Amino acid sequence: MPTLRWGLLSTAHINRKIIPAIRAARRSNLVAVSSRDAAKSSQYAAEWNIPVSFGSYEAMLASPDIDAVYISLPNHLHAEWTIKALQSGKHVLCEKPLALTLAEVDQMTAAAQSSGKVLSEAFMYRFNPQTKVIGEWVRSGRIGELRQIHGWFSFLLTDTNNVRLVPEWGGGSIWDIGVYPISYAQFLTGSAPDWVAGRQTLGPTGIDLTFSGTLHYPSDVVAQIHSSFALPHSTVMQVFGSEGSLTIEYPFTGMDLHPRFKFTDANGKEHTIKTPKGNLYRCEIEGMEDSILDAAPPVVTLTESRNHIRTVLALLESARTLQTVRL
Repeated sequence: MPTLRWGLLSTAHINRKIIPAIRAARRSNLVAVSSRDAAKSSQYAAEWNIPVSFGSYEAMLASPDIDAVYISLPNHLHAEWTIKALQSGKHVLCEKPLALTLAEVDQMTAAAQSSGKVLSEAFMYRFNPQTKVIGEWVRSGRIGELRQIHGWFSFLLTDTNNVRLVPEWGGGSIWDIGVYPISYAQFLTGSAPDWVAGRQTLGPTGIDLTFSGTLHYPSDVVAQIHSSFALPHSTVMQVFGSEGSLTIEYPFTGMDLHPRFKFTDANGKEHTIKTPKGNLYRCEIEGMEDSILDAAPPVVTLTESRNHIRTVLALLESARTLQTVRL
């Protein structure tokens, strides 16, 4: 059975989720980690029992023993290193957001097409069985005609040195966690919004600590999304149709332990619907295996990713100008 040889491009904290996922996946091996500091890379490899460490990102990308890389760098570095990885002949799983401008997305897409390699934005929840069941319920008309979507993601960010607070690095709650309900809304509606209106509360560094947005879709569906670094941890997605509604209490994380959602029917009766279990990050890695090794259609397409970035940019413009913005 063919296997993918993975390398980690950076030693970011999120790697602690990806490392066991790669090791548990059916057709993947974790073979290397890279850092711009050789000593740090070597120490990290020893700590996590990774066979090979590289003292630079370039050195790992030049290795013929790596098939795919996971990029978890700060947001402003996603485009640069994704393009370099693709040009080096590596498949890429890049953390969200894929990029910070549409020009960057287009350059990344062109690099993926010219290299013939798979590039995917790492929205791990999209690969989970629960999300697939929700999509099937909505598309099959189980809740009637889709009307409204509400999404929320917040947590208290107390580290004043966190990269999420640096404007030049793509900081802000909407770029970090607001993209989750935005992507979920696009997943359910099947399109980007045609207009948006956004409002934000800025922190001391100039990034949005809290963001709220209204998104209107061509199908007349309206989504309300909220993100915050200034409120306790909370996540929820609510999906309203003409004949019922869904409440997903663990839409982005936590469905490993809580594989369920609630359905409220037209009579107001609430039902708990259980869904298949699936390790969040392992499902993501195995989805990449399917796309790379079997040429399966990508779970998160580059068109979707471009629409994610279009939507965030439009919402930020709306918040700056206090005007509705058309996409």
